[in-house]
Amino acid sequence: MLKQLRAIVGEENVSDDLADRYIYGSDASIHQSSPSVVVRPGSIKEIQEILRFANREKIPVVPRGAGTGESGSAVPLDGGIVLDLKRMDKILEIRPQDMFCRVEPGVINDELNRELKPYGFFFPPTPASGKVCTIGGMIANNASGMRAIKYGATRDAVLGLKVVLANGDLVRMGTSTIIQASGYQLERLMVGSEGTLGVMVEATLRLKPLPEERAVGRALFYELSQAGDAVSKIITEGIVPSALELMDEVAIKSVNKALKAGLPEVEALILFECDGIKASFNHEIQKIKKICEDCGAFDIIISDNPEEMEKLWEVRSSIFPATSMYKEDRIRATLAEDITVPVSRLPELVEGIHRIARENGIIIGTYGHAGEGLIHTAFLVNPRVSDEWDRTRKAVDEVFALVQHLGGTTSGEHGIGISKAPYFKKERKELLELMRGIKKVFDPHNILNPHKLMDAPEDFFTATKLRYPVKERR
Repeated sequence: MLKQLRAIVGEENVSDDLADRYIYGSDASIHQSSPSVVVRPGSIKEIQEILRFANREKIPVVPRGAGTGESGSAVPLDGGIVLDLKRMDKILEIRPQDMFCRVEPGVINDELNRELKPYGFFFPPTPASGKVCTIGGMIANNASGMRAIKYGATRDAVLGLKVVLANGDLVRMGTSTIIQASGYQLERLMVGSEGTLGVMVEATLRLKPLPEERAVGRALFYELSQAGDAVSKIITEGIVPSALELMDEVAIKSVNKALKAGLPEVEALILFECDGIKASFNHEIQKIKKICEDCGAFDIIISDNPEEMEKLWEVRSSIFPATSMYKEDRIRATLAEDITVPVSRLPELVEGIHRIARENGIIIGTYGHAGEGLIHTAFLVNPRVSDEWDRTRKAVDEVFALVQHLGGTTSGEHGIGISKAPYFKKERKELLELMRGIKKVFDPHNILNPHKLMDAPEDFFTATKLRYPVKERR
């Protein structure tokens, strides 16, 4: 296998080194399963040859971007080849007159937006990992981020794709036009497929004009339930902010400790942003302020100063790593971390999660894209205490049961991977066989990221080695 792969991409782009295999055996989740080899192709032709070889020899292939996924989607459960696509990082074309650009999968999200800015356009999805995550990974997981409430998720911005199928064939899906009605929109099927149907090698992305102005507000609440009510009422009023984010006390204390952010340590706060023409969005932001005040908010700050706005969003984007510093003996386990409910049920969700944490004697921080009904959960766990893992496991089951009871969904933006597979299967049980049929058409030998989505393990705690194994029982 090594000889064949080196002949395709060059010796320097193939590694079976133990350290490389360990690193590429995990993403930002708690899961670990090492591949047999890491391959770094630099062209579509190389990817075609790799897949022809792997398909012939029945070798598993797991496409990978920057490894920022939080559900284990890029963890190679069956070993085989991890296909690192970061070398394919070219912005191929920017066409502002047609409102699209063409990029390779290894392009980093924030770097793309830096290139688009002089043209007066931007690529709307804004994941917190935007400094490092790649467009290919965003497409594979249908990433969204804090501005999805107004601009939509990645799927809404993908016009077309070039995809290498499992047998090595290159196909084009979609168009370069803003609208189309030409048969099955297979490019939309590929978005969120987590590398199970093909390897995306080029994307045509729809762009949006940069707003003329924007402003950010911060509202403090003594009670978490008040913040949840405020979010629901903002949406009920028909206001569409460009961002509407929630942070609870755990998230606030974490960023204060990690970044010395200096946020008041209240039970909850809301960050809200409006953009567009100043006269119109200023009216909206004042309406949001009034709703927050009516729901019990205090010390509301609104700013259109670029530096102040950037500081607030930097704090918000840093919550994920910061929560691991909330308590020194705790690690941040990525479990049930992007659950989503109808916005009107958000207050019940956040209160329910905190009740579940109290009843199980564990710490769960909550924050996220409240305007979309999406909440991230930070399970803060001491991995050296096996009983705590047991209580965490029970709490995860209860959180997902609550989500389903509230009419929600297992994943809002991070995909299913390994961590959410059992709950995904319950939610979509009548569709699993149909999904398997689609998978078989695209990938008859099941080499592309096998044992994910509808075929993922039933028990995510034992499906792989945990990167934070239990050391002792107390």
